[in-house]
Amino acid sequence: MRRGLVIFLVIAAGTAALAAPAGFTVQDLVAMDRLSELASSSAHSRLAFTVSTLDREANRRRSDIWTVDAQDGGAPVRLTADPASDTSPVWSPDGQSIYFLSSRSGSSQVWRMPGMQAGEATQVTKYPLDIGAFGLSPDGRQLAVALEVYPDCANLSCTVDRIAAAEKRKATGRLYDSLMIRHWDTWKDGRRSHLFVAPVDMFEKTPDAAAPIDVMKGMDADSPSKPFGGAEEFTFTPDSRGVVFTARDAGREEAWSTNLDVWVSPIDGSARPRNLTATNKGTDIGPVFSPDGKTLAYRSMARAGYEADKLRVMVQPWPQGPARDVTGAWDRSANELIWSTNGKVLYATAQDLGQQSLFAIDVAAGTAKALLAKGTVTAPALVKTAAADTIAVLVDDLRSPAEVQVVSTGASAGTPAVRTSFNKDRVAAIAMGDPEQFSFPGWNNETVHGYVVKPAGFEAGKKYPVAFLIHGGPQGSFGNHFHYRWNPQTYAGAGYAAVMIDFHGSTGYGQGFTDAIRGDWGGKPLVDLQKGLDAALAKYAWLDGGKVCALGGSYGGYMVNWIAGNWPDRFKCLVTHDGNLDERIAYYDTEELWFPEWEHGGTPWDNPAGYAKHNPIDHVGRWKTPMLVIHGGRDYRVVDTQGMSTFTALQRRGIPSQFLYFPDENHWVLKPANSILWHETVLGWLDKWLKPGSDVRPSAP
Repeated sequence: MRRGLVIFLVIAAGTAALAAPAGFTVQDLVAMDRLSELASSSAHSRLAFTVSTLDREANRRRSDIWTVDAQDGGAPVRLTADPASDTSPVWSPDGQSIYFLSSRSGSSQVWRMPGMQAGEATQVTKYPLDIGAFGLSPDGRQLAVALEVYPDCANLSCTVDRIAAAEKRKATGRLYDSLMIRHWDTWKDGRRSHLFVAPVDMFEKTPDAAAPIDVMKGMDADSPSKPFGGAEEFTFTPDSRGVVFTARDAGREEAWSTNLDVWVSPIDGSARPRNLTATNKGTDIGPVFSPDGKTLAYRSMARAGYEADKLRVMVQPWPQGPARDVTGAWDRSANELIWSTNGKVLYATAQDLGQQSLFAIDVAAGTAKALLAKGTVTAPALVKTAAADTIAVLVDDLRSPAEVQVVSTGASAGTPAVRTSFNKDRVAAIAMGDPEQFSFPGWNNETVHGYVVKPAGFEAGKKYPVAFLIHGGPQGSFGNHFHYRWNPQTYAGAGYAAVMIDFHGSTGYGQGFTDAIRGDWGGKPLVDLQKGLDAALAKYAWLDGGKVCALGGSYGGYMVNWIAGNWPDRFKCLVTHDGNLDERIAYYDTEELWFPEWEHGGTPWDNPAGYAKHNPIDHVGRWKTPMLVIHGGRDYRVVDTQGMSTFTALQRRGIPSQFLYFPDENHWVLKPANSILWHETVLGWLDKWLKPGSDVRPSAP
């Protein structure tokens, strides 16, 4: 976040036999093909998706567009092979073409190609700015694109000229008069992501075409939202005359507001955007229209300032009418939404008891039924059939990366049909650790769930050292998921058992369970971790309770720092990645202030006790456990001085410690070579304290 994939032939007595497959390594992790961005062609029942592959020489991943038949399967067809990355496939309404984003022209622009077979791609847009996301109107005539512009500029040329002028300045200082001066991993320069609309054929008809229409004119807001929003946050109206989008227009309060709203604006810019969800002060996001165009659905959080509130499914008549919560009785948060063909059902993914499942939500009754319960299900896409709806999804689990599966929603749904197998041979050649979910009485004797993953090549009767992984969020979950940063198989492949606990605060167990962590970061979750480790050791005799290392990132990194002073005698070693040491100063360092204000009950000056209650820095005097500290220099969520401070405390106290610093990484470690170094360093640290005398691991590139 070691070795490559090799099959050895052993020749003996005139016969050849395959040696036992090697355990999973970080080299295997970075080499896996990663599928995403699933999109369906209703007309031809065909699927398009993106496949990301490793470019080791360039130290990056690059993406291409593929298709596969949703109903009949067959070999997937690769549509693009340009050295540039091609992403974000969108089918034309007639199913004949696929629009996509590509940087092959030198900037990110929209391109088009045949949708049924490989063919020549043509450039659709030629804007002087990169396109971050795009959408196609229902009639296929209009294109909405997201461009980074200065909100007060009258045209694109104004933004281009300002950028050029700034680059020519000898002085490098920037003057700010409001917060959000930087966000996630980027310093802000006043530009916003605005949605622009223009005819699809604008550049074909008029090379020197008139400027596109900014449908967010005058809004000091982003759509899609930063830093992770995409095309799922906006859509055209059913008549193709308007754009419905998500944006937070909060002015100087943006840094402490979660009030994203759903807006509508005419594509010709003849009226200012209209706020459709102004009465709700929490997050409203992800608009999707029913097939008949008469109903708008979106997801909504009721509580202001809380980014992990329940995401209700709201529906309202279009173009006007009262919104209605259709999931009031369902205690889960809906993720992606798509409508059924008849408009009576909404299909959604949601975390559920350590899985991320696919559900069918009856819009009238408000009931939810699981269609695909196991694994991590993402990117649902509707495929039209003569009978019941069919849903295409990406599915992964703790033993396998995501592949395309197709799920029938009929009464005799049966087993999902697997449509791709990009990583099948890789996975088959690797010894994976077997996962198992377990539960135990946690804090207040409430049921808490966890996972254990056996070491690769598990042998009964042996004892194995333990990697005790603590998830971030804190409103998150490890779950049955093939993670590309915190994958327990990398520990299993190195001879460790992995144990993960979904403590109070985790998602997928009901909103009350998630809410329980507020104001109690070091309380209930620590009890759950303590009881969870004890429960795992009692249940699985092959776990070596005398050789355990605790590791975590983000909130998990905070928890490791908290454990160091409040559970100091339990672990042989610790690993903290991008974790806070001082919750007081972390408030002043971070960018999204709504998060600590919600979690700790206000600001540090209004509620200092909330920040002092479970603050790791106040317990450094009890630290004694060897710790590896890791931090990214471009992490503006948990700033790098928190990691440096942690290392300073360890060194000054004479505790064995190391500091791994990535100047070019954010809150995550994304570059392949850095991921390899991260894993080799972490596993080397575990080996040092849990496997004394073991061979030193090779240095990563």
